[in-house]
Amino acid sequence: MNIRSPETPVVPDSAVEVSVVIPCLNEAASIAFCIDKALAAFAAAGVRGEVVVADNGSTDGSIDIAQEHGARVVHVEAKGYGNALRKGIEEARGEFIIMGDADDSYDFSEVPRFIAKWREGYELVMGNRFKGEIKPGAMPRLHKYFGNPALSRAINILFHAPVGDAYCGMRGFTKQLYRRIDLRTSGMEFALELAIKAGKMGANITEIPITLWPDKRGRPPHLRTFYDGWRSLRFILLLAPNWLFVCPGSFLLLAGASIVFWLLPGPQKVGRVTFDVHTMLFGMIFVLLGVQIILTGLFAKVFSYSERFDRQQRSLERLFRSFRLEHGLVGGGILALVGFAGGVTIFCKWAETNFGPFYHIRGVIFFSLCFCLGVQLVFSSFFLSMLGISRGTYIGDYENT
Repeated sequence: MNIRSPETPVVPDSAVEVSVVIPCLNEAASIAFCIDKALAAFAAAGVRGEVVVADNGSTDGSIDIAQEHGARVVHVEAKGYGNALRKGIEEARGEFIIMGDADDSYDFSEVPRFIAKWREGYELVMGNRFKGEIKPGAMPRLHKYFGNPALSRAINILFHAPVGDAYCGMRGFTKQLYRRIDLRTSGMEFALELAIKAGKMGANITEIPITLWPDKRGRPPHLRTFYDGWRSLRFILLLAPNWLFVCPGSFLLLAGASIVFWLLPGPQKVGRVTFDVHTMLFGMIFVLLGVQIILTGLFAKVFSYSERFDRQQRSLERLFRSFRLEHGLVGGGILALVGFAGGVTIFCKWAETNFGPFYHIRGVIFFSLCFCLGVQLVFSSFFLSMLGISRGTYIGDYENT
């Protein structure tokens, strides 16, 4: 049975320096340990702090236990780990927020170490279990040796965020940074979004080694290894449109264009193999696919920018300072006109032979490609401008913003 912590005097809102926020859903077996450790750490370090328990609909007495042990309980109707944390953080009164799980797997006695880094000037202080210690049975082997390291490495590569333990549930950050980041996720992706966006906006980030203990929840964890792993990877890719769309699209475009122009003069032999119009058709398909994927990437980048999901897109800003809707319309129109004129010319030549044997298939492939690309560019330019209208970011006429 848990022993209630000593009475903690009520701290005025203006005097709270640090808030520990703990999301909770039926954690009666462990929530008291977390609260007691956090309050004891505040007292030992001489810090004016509070513990906020963001309850997501507990029915096992967790709320009563939390209040009895000195925490302030915030009720969160919207389900989800991220929703609980967001509500708890919004209600927190401290300038510095430290979040941690309610299963006592993280030692809230380490709170002063996070505070010390904040006072050194860091905006985000990440716990790192791999630099610290992972007690036997505290983390599944698949998560320890593959899942978490792989996701953390992906974030390092794609977003240049200095994070070695992306899913560590214990971290501290300033309330000001939290407001600047404008988090959107409602589930377990919250932890990734916080680290990724902080890295992209150049926040002052550091890590401290911490210990992960076996949890005391006495029931299976909420985490589902493969499903949640896919959700995490999906979310990372959605925040990296260059890698998801632009890079593979550019590869297909360059490969396809090389094939088309290589075979445009006539058949080409490589060893004993002859490449002809059939291969050229595949090149045409590659080009069209590549351009469509690149344009989809641009749609994604403009949408995330205009909706303030990602405001750190310097390359996109530079592009639209020199690019306007009319440029896309003119360029696409010229390509479509060249393709149409070339197709009509070939048709007329074929008609002159009374539609006999046809020897202009290469020209048909090339001019059809030009026409299709032109049409793609025209309509995509309109769509890009439509996306850019959102929230006052009118990309169709960037000079007037």
